[in-house]
Amino acid sequence: MKNEYLLLTPGPLSTTPTVRNAMLKDWCTWDDEYNIDVVEVIRDKLVALATEKSGYTSVLMQGSGTASVEATIGSVIDKNGKLLVVDNGAYGARIAQIAQYLSIPCHVISPGETAQPTLSEVENALITDPSITHVAIVHCETTTGMLNPIEPIAVLAKQHNKIVILDAMSSFGGIPMDIADLGIDYMISSANKCIQGVPGFGFVIAKQSELEQCKGRARSLTLDLYDQWDCMEKNQGKWRFTSPTHTVRAFYQALLELEIEGGVTARHTRYQTNQTTLVSGMRGLGFEPLLNDELHSPIITSFYSPAHDDYQFKEFYARLKVQGFVIYPGKVSNADCFRIGNIGDVYPKDIQRLISAVENAMYWETVSA
Repeated sequence: MKNEYLLLTPGPLSTTPTVRNAMLKDWCTWDDEYNIDVVEVIRDKLVALATEKSGYTSVLMQGSGTASVEATIGSVIDKNGKLLVVDNGAYGARIAQIAQYLSIPCHVISPGETAQPTLSEVENALITDPSITHVAIVHCETTTGMLNPIEPIAVLAKQHNKIVILDAMSSFGGIPMDIADLGIDYMISSANKCIQGVPGFGFVIAKQSELEQCKGRARSLTLDLYDQWDCMEKNQGKWRFTSPTHTVRAFYQALLELEIEGGVTARHTRYQTNQTTLVSGMRGLGFEPLLNDELHSPIITSFYSPAHDDYQFKEFYARLKVQGFVIYPGKVSNADCFRIGNIGDVYPKDIQRLISAVENAMYWETVSA
């Protein structure tokens, strides 16, 4: 079945027909054909994508990406721990909210939604509050499209002997990184992001020596990261509870297609080309990005809404959807904006078609004229 429109969003996103077709077979969760030949292969491929170094392992978790974030926060921080969170968008704020729900002490650094955290802010928090044990930061803050400076923050955290948690939900598979070189202890992402699978599960790639210490720490049964990993380790890919089999098999196909494309480096190049083509084309139509260019990720871009009395986002959205494109509303608290993503099965030619569609959708220009 041909898609009616492209999802220009940060996930769920447009997938290839072959990824969707991979979900047409039913799988038994006890069968080796599924657990060993699919799940275990996925786990190995994820670690290989994350680092060339040894000492890392991976675990898959049912649910949304947020479920995997909550599983990590709730399973790796013990009762005497404290979390430092960088909050410059909705997803950093969500980590802090998770900590609050789980009664985990939390120190929040909030530079604002359009600013990166400064190293001095982070260092000051680590020096003045020695009770901090873990540092969490979002790599690509899809609230705005901000790409946060994870390398210097991770280096600083390690200088102070802290455990580093990276929410790479919207960047892993689309931006080259080696989490061992970065000093990341836990990296979290989701099936329906840059690897271009479909929603249904997230995953955590962890330093095995750290994860092995987490037995009994979890504050939830279903979100017990250690217990899920232990079950998969001992039973060759077996999930503790019902596995999202169709989604998992689609993800396996998506991983194969990532390799065919040329790996993360090639995908990153495509995403970057999409993003620069998008910004150039939108500027040509009078739209300005929310962030300065040097802060942009290749994942998603926020644009200021037109300063026209006749402009309504829902009308603009509907006019683009009719032409085959779906965009995202804004999520910034102090700016009227909308977002356009360029990850998924999307290519520069699609972005060029989008620019033409945006020009056709600019009904307020017609009204004003």
